[in-house]
Amino acid sequence: MNKLVLSRYPHLTPTSTVSPSRLHDWLSFVRFPLFSLALLCCWGVAQPTHAAEQVTLRLGFVEKTVQLDDLEEFAETGEISASLKLFSPLLTPELREVLSSYLALEPEIVDSFLEELLNSPDGQRLMEQLQEALPNSSITEFQAALSLALAQTDSLSILSVLRSHPQDTIVIDMRPAASIALKLHSYLIQGKMLAPILERELAVSEDELATLNVSFDPSQRGKQQVRQRSVILRDKQRDSRNDGQGQDRKIPVDLYYAADTRGPLIVMSHGFAADRKFMNYLAEHLASHGFSVLSIEHPGNSINTLVSMTLEFNPSKLLSASEFIDRPQDVSFVLDKLDELRQDWSYLYEKFNTDEVVVIGHSLGGSTALALAGGTLNFREVREFCQQQTPVGRSPADWLQCSAATLPQSKVQLRDERVVSAIALNPLIGQLFGESGLDTVETPVMLLSSSGDVITPALDHQLRPFQDISEEKYLVAIAGATHMSVTDLGHIGGDLGQGTLSREVMGEEAKPVRRLVRGLSLAFVEQETEQARIYRPFLTATYVQALSTPELSMRLTRDFSGSMRTWLGVVESSHQAFFEPEAQETRSAFQFVEDGMTYLQQMFQQPNYCQGQLNQIFTSLLSNEPA
Repeated sequence: MNKLVLSRYPHLTPTSTVSPSRLHDWLSFVRFPLFSLALLCCWGVAQPTHAAEQVTLRLGFVEKTVQLDDLEEFAETGEISASLKLFSPLLTPELREVLSSYLALEPEIVDSFLEELLNSPDGQRLMEQLQEALPNSSITEFQAALSLALAQTDSLSILSVLRSHPQDTIVIDMRPAASIALKLHSYLIQGKMLAPILERELAVSEDELATLNVSFDPSQRGKQQVRQRSVILRDKQRDSRNDGQGQDRKIPVDLYYAADTRGPLIVMSHGFAADRKFMNYLAEHLASHGFSVLSIEHPGNSINTLVSMTLEFNPSKLLSASEFIDRPQDVSFVLDKLDELRQDWSYLYEKFNTDEVVVIGHSLGGSTALALAGGTLNFREVREFCQQQTPVGRSPADWLQCSAATLPQSKVQLRDERVVSAIALNPLIGQLFGESGLDTVETPVMLLSSSGDVITPALDHQLRPFQDISEEKYLVAIAGATHMSVTDLGHIGGDLGQGTLSREVMGEEAKPVRRLVRGLSLAFVEQETEQARIYRPFLTATYVQALSTPELSMRLTRDFSGSMRTWLGVVESSHQAFFEPEAQETRSAFQFVEDGMTYLQQMFQQPNYCQGQLNQIFTSLLSNEPA
């Protein structure tokens, strides 16, 4: 079986702090929406006295009752019994993987997360949608099933929940069930659609590739020895807890520098639940070429801050709304403070050019970089988005940006004039800047996007926002990469990132991605120096595509062609269709069955996406045959 470990620390008390492994488990829980939806119901319920043996699958007016034993046999062995023959087109390896996956967890972890959410508007909307899929089951019965499943073992699976249901036979309406599943998997589907489009539409010809003529490799380490120093800076004007009762905001900073420094100062901003060392490979690379680097740790949402939480902390509040303002202010504060401190650091005085700064950010750090480059945060549009969008199908980035919906401001400008350019790697953008907030960006910008990113999905968080930037801009798109591919987690170890909905491409698999990031970042920063012309050939589509591998197709563009915009519109429209309410109309029994089978095929079959006409893409979405 596939095990998605959520937590296994039986000796921790409710006041224990959270270990790094346990924090990883929390993040896996938050990022795994199918199980998150199921676990919404498992808090504080009495156990049932008996369990279900059968499941009735309903497709319109047609019903078929199957034994749970048969489903369990399929999950374990892949064998399809006679009672399941009708559904054999749907019993794919992907479905078997879903049925055989399970979570290992502790009930108290779930308790602390769900108590508030169950009573929230989002939680109530989730319950309503769940009850549509289980029309003959009450919420209490489903809660009881989850409670019994947890009591019997330290793990939870779809089949164990069904087996623990208090009714002898469970009715599942496949239309709403498949609709929910499609929404939960919509970003996986979207990424699979985008990958061949990005690969094809942004490609350069073989003849153009042959013209690439460079004499050195910017991804190789420079000749200078890198030195490092760590400091903790205290902002006495801002509260570390954002509640008026915390201590000064302590900001750890790692400084990387060499004997001979030049050019702008580089500031690095990490993502949510990361730290200042998540991209130290890039900091060391840039410093080896003579650039001084500051790697900042944002105290409000770093992995170290979250590890120090007690289990009584409600993880639904992992990201404070004020962090969207505090993070850019952290960077500005560090620059101000460093300017003061270097007056006393005689041997370091010339090594940190705080007058010219390049900000490099990953994920939430990417939006931090864009805000400092002049992007206008628009919390009014964030509020509208979060009020309108159904909780089912939100990406992790959507949940995080909705934390900002409680901020009272409509628009906020956090531009720091010392910032001369910005690199945003897999940035969390979404609705943070609204429809026109990125139009106020005043510096050159580079965005990096990964087709397999289900944390900050490419279309909403990079591709669409890229079109809103009017300044000099570059988009790097990697088909086959994921959200964490640009990071280096060697200092943490373990399987951080592998408990998500989609397996992260990391470590050795992602070496080509990190090579690309090293080379492009250096070339981009060099545009602020006298060597700009020498490094300009590396900021081209030919250089980036030349670094592609069979598994990772790499592309660069300065703007989208009309054809590319059309294809993005197609992908966006198909994704929105998952969330549009269905028109009420009279359907025949045959139409109900036909529509239901279509939903299920979309849910459980992994399509092969074609590279041709519009109708071929949608045909391939509904089948496992090449278009």
